[in-house]
Amino acid sequence: MKTFLAPTGERVPVLAGVDLGVAEGDFVAVTGASGSGKSTLLTLLGLLEPADRGDVWFGEDRVSAWPRRAQGVARGRRVGFVFQSFLLLPSLTAFDNVLLAARYVGGVSDARRQRARELLAAFGLAARGAHYPAQLSGGEQQRVAFCRAVLNDPPLLLADEPTGNLDDDNGAIILAALRARARAGGAVVVVTHRPDVARGATAVWALRAGRLHTEDSA
Repeated sequence: MKTFLAPTGERVPVLAGVDLGVAEGDFVAVTGASGSGKSTLLTLLGLLEPADRGDVWFGEDRVSAWPRRAQGVARGRRVGFVFQSFLLLPSLTAFDNVLLAARYVGGVSDARRQRARELLAAFGLAARGAHYPAQLSGGEQQRVAFCRAVLNDPPLLLADEPTGNLDDDNGAIILAALRARARAGGAVVVVTHRPDVARGATAVWALRAGRLHTEDSA
């Protein structure tokens, strides 16, 4: 359960009674109208903020009960985030933005640097590593953000409208990468309003009135 404090002082419910399980290899899509709580759901799953009531489990670990510092370590090692607005640091190059994720797993090592180079090359960005976000197109920025999200090879990937700010070609690149992640055994949760993103998902849920409802993914 999650509520927010309205300007009137009232607690406004956003999520209520949500029960979502995601296994290895799952590609789960969550749809819903703007303001339905889709992004809030991802922030709770990714331990970015706590729920008012309820628990988040990673395997056998009830991580929502851990201290915030321990949650931060778990988040860095186990969760990758792909945001609609990219959230790249403008003062860092594409290469260094990807390496930001390494700080959560013991720091930047030669192996992490090599992994970052390989990821950028795999997404056609080998020649763009020294460029800053302002020098990159939206599609290139989202590909950099995806590389950052998977640098640590997290078992869970959370994507918030990952194709929302992209043209069809770049959106297809990111969508293919997300689906490939699930086929390789990762767990992927995507919130989206686009039917093409939800199509073919392991499960499709619609978020309405703070609750998840099953949808046909065909």
